[in-house]
Amino acid sequence: MASDRRQQIRLSPDEQAALFRERKKAALATIDKDGFPHVVAMNYSARDGVFYMPSYGKAQKVVNIRRNPKVALMIEAGDEYAELRGVMIQGRCEILEDEGSVRAAFGARAETQVRSSPVQPGALASAPKRVVLKIVPEKVVSWDHRKLGGRY
Repeated sequence: MASDRRQQIRLSPDEQAALFRERKKAALATIDKDGFPHVVAMNYSARDGVFYMPSYGKAQKVVNIRRNPKVALMIEAGDEYAELRGVMIQGRCEILEDEGSVRAAFGARAETQVRSSPVQPGALASAPKRVVLKIVPEKVVSWDHRKLGGRY
């Protein structure tokens, strides 16, 4: 029965892509040195099924990923239970450290904003201190409670 419900509320690939275009913030979970989840809000861009996030190279999340590249992302929408929809992605994170990747990630992020604007000069100036987190999904779980029509 639970399996049927999971199947019923799953987002199709097109619905997932629409959510990724709509929502530009994800919760990124890494594992800290003591084995606890470390969760932070991150802006992202998605391209060809891969997620990209610029970050300062010395940030705690980057330190955690260097130790353990297994991460999870959650991208969600909705306020009431009957409106909740989202995607949870488990995968491995590669750290891209070249300045070209950082500049490309900034550009991709600027292009996906609702009010597209050029990359801010301050962001470009900080590029040498930054890295790009490249997350390749291994497992994807999705849900859309609106598909239940109020039956939950």
